[in-house]
Amino acid sequence: MPDFQSPKHPKTPTSLDCSKKFDFYVPRFYWPEGKPPPTPYIQETLSKAEGEFNKFSTPFLNYEDFGKFLQNIGICLYWKKPFWMGLGLQPNGTLEFMCFKKFYNSLISQCPDEASRFMRILWTGKSTLNQTSLDCSDGTGLEKFSIEFKKIELGMSDFVPMIQDIVDTHPGLGFLRAAPEFHTRYVTTVISRIFYKVNRSWTGKLNLSEIRRSNLLQVIKRLEEETDVNTITEYFSYEHFYVIYCKFWELDKDHDLLIDKADLAGHNEQALSNLIIDRIFRGTVLRGWDMNSTARVSQGKMTYSDFVWFILSEEDKKTSTAIEYWFRCLDLDGDGILSSFELQHFYREQEHRIESLGIEPLDFANVFCQIVDMLRCSPKGVRLKDLKRNPQLASNFFNTLFNLDKYLDHEQRDPFATSGTGPGLEFSDTGESDWDRYASTEYELLIAEESPSDHVLHDSSDFEEIPS
Repeated sequence: MPDFQSPKHPKTPTSLDCSKKFDFYVPRFYWPEGKPPPTPYIQETLSKAEGEFNKFSTPFLNYEDFGKFLQNIGICLYWKKPFWMGLGLQPNGTLEFMCFKKFYNSLISQCPDEASRFMRILWTGKSTLNQTSLDCSDGTGLEKFSIEFKKIELGMSDFVPMIQDIVDTHPGLGFLRAAPEFHTRYVTTVISRIFYKVNRSWTGKLNLSEIRRSNLLQVIKRLEEETDVNTITEYFSYEHFYVIYCKFWELDKDHDLLIDKADLAGHNEQALSNLIIDRIFRGTVLRGWDMNSTARVSQGKMTYSDFVWFILSEEDKKTSTAIEYWFRCLDLDGDGILSSFELQHFYREQEHRIESLGIEPLDFANVFCQIVDMLRCSPKGVRLKDLKRNPQLASNFFNTLFNLDKYLDHEQRDPFATSGTGPGLEFSDTGESDWDRYASTEYELLIAEESPSDHVLHDSSDFEEIPS
């Protein structure tokens, strides 16, 4: 037995003297936006900025020179519009270095990485636009302004100034600048595609974590290097915009930039079942955002922005957002499980449509057994994680339930033909997604249908005859 009275095993104290004050310092260890950079780095960065500013012939920079200045100090050129707005300057205003220095010092001191600076700049630009003034005279107003916004989230409208500036200045969009009636459509398409891929929380607001996990800033940076926006298939491709807008225009019979259930039923010659179309308009996936209006569109109507989400989800069901999109539509009771009852509810209409073509369909019992075996899920139902585990099978699963054309294409395919994709893959060996291939094919078809005189949309500053 050890001797608990020995110095090696002292007795546990029965009372604690709380009168003693412990003099020690616990350094801060939690930084929501990341640990700030050290003071020498900040000083070096500000010195570099001052040196680049002084290279210009005047002590004041206009908006055009400001873009060159940002490039020289390592900031993306296409941040210049929200940055300029964040400084509280009008488009025809000028900037002195002391005002920029105080703003930039606050920015790099509080925001340690590119993503947090991007968020802060867009937020500050929006707040300045909403009549919030920044005092650059002594820096106190600017410091207070920055501290007030500890939790920053960006809505779709917050991206409008930056994307519009890209339209106005990017060399690959010169032909688009001559037709301002199409600017809103292009800007809406780009912003909707950004939120489709980046806003993983489905809140309609981008937070810092989502920006950091995405490739958005890298793609925006590529715009400086690429003169042809069509080489950037994510977000900014003009050809992709052209396909989406033409598809929307074909369905929007009255051209009020809103489509209803009857309009959407005509997509791909009524490939979708009526039940799934009805679920889309139930509000589970529609946001009702319109760039030209702050009011939410009434239920039963789909805006152009909502259509962008729809067509991306319909033509490429392997992406995470597409899987979530269709899962929401199929989950009738919202319990997070697609039960056999829910699956049979949708398959019943698909079964009748197959029979109308003179084809004998599989009965639902066999279909459900195949689904359980294919997804390796519980017989109680299909969960979202079961579908995300294998995107290729998820696409076939959705088409079986509500897309007749794609279901029949899959069933009648050559089993020995190589598809270029495998289980769990969203892209082919060439790096193209299903959406990329669809957009490329549809674009070529749309161009082929036009007469040579209509091609000025793609070759000059004039647009073809598509009403705005």
